[in-house]
Amino acid sequence: MAEHTYPLPAFHFRVEWGGANVGFSEVSGLTQEVQLIEYRQGNSPDSSSIKMPGLRKYNNVTLKRGIMAGDNDFFKWLSTVALNTIERRDLTITLLNESHEAVMVWSVLQAFPVKVEGPGLKATGNEVAIESMELAHEGLTLTNG
Repeated sequence: MAEHTYPLPAFHFRVEWGGANVGFSEVSGLTQEVQLIEYRQGNSPDSSSIKMPGLRKYNNVTLKRGIMAGDNDFFKWLSTVALNTIERRDLTITLLNESHEAVMVWSVLQAFPVKVEGPGLKATGNEVAIESMELAHEGLTLTNG
């Protein structure tokens, strides 16, 4: 009988920064793209431009987690922002298999917070209070575990 291969579920992951394993409920923005450069010489016989790869661009990474009493690490990190200085951290985001082993690893380089958002408060709600942090960074690499 043939063994079935299934896509990996996205709900089992780990986030680490500075050696600390931090629990998050959601990670998004693991995106990179190559910007397009279009060029045409004025004496070209073609009436169209040529296309070539340009600079690499990385989207901001957003991390979300449930708020714990007395834990304001997101705001503390954001408060380290001063004129052209910031505490930068490398992050490692690891997608895990059912045996808790690394399958895919994203390394986020030189990250720093650009936005911290508190929870939406609702008197009739029945949800966990979630805070989010948006991080700018200078590089994203992907390796297979």
